[in-house]
Formats: sequence, structure tokens, C-alpha cells
Amino acid sequence: MDINSQLSDDKKTLTLILLGKFDYTCHQEFQDAYESVEPVPGKFVIDALEVTSIDSSALGMLLLLRNHAGGDDSDVAIVNAKPDVYKLLHTCKFDELFALKAL
Repeated sequence: MDINSQLSDDKKTLTLILLGKFDYTCHQEFQDAYESVEPVPGKFVIDALEVTSIDSSALGMLLLLRNHAGGDDSDVAIVNAKPDVYKLLHTCKFDELFALKAL
């Protein structure tokens, strides 16, 4: 998996663009992509347009990001989720923890 990160000009929003399989093999890369940004942005956007598959460890990674972003007070969105990815996230009730937007 490749992860491209883009910090907005005002440094308030970090967008992580995920490319390929979102699974345990990218744990460190995913964590580094958001933990290396200081100060912590107020908003995180996960662009899942190019995610081909997602596993349970990726769900855990998303929860770790949410905790890093402020837990219940966080502003984390998962956008452009393909139908199968959206269905998994919705089934796992991630729509209650994240702003979740399908294609």
C-alpha cells in the first residue's frame, strides 16, 4: 500500500490518500503519516477511493488514528469509500465513530 499525505495550507486538515490493500502490512507507514505532523491537525480525512481491500487490522488502525485525533472529540472523515469498503465500515458501526461517505 502507498499512503500519500497532504496537509492543507492552513495546516488544519491532514488528508491521507490510501492506495491499494489497507491491511496489517502498512501499519507503521499509516501511523507515521499522521503522527509525524505537528501540531496535531484539527481534522483528518481518509480518502479511500483507491483502497482495493480492507482487513480487521486496518479497522484497528483507524481507531488508533481517531484516538490520536482526540477520541470522541475528533473530526475524522472517511471519504470516497467503494461499496464493499463502505459496507464493511457500516457493518462494523464505523459510521457512528467517523464521518463516513461512500462514492
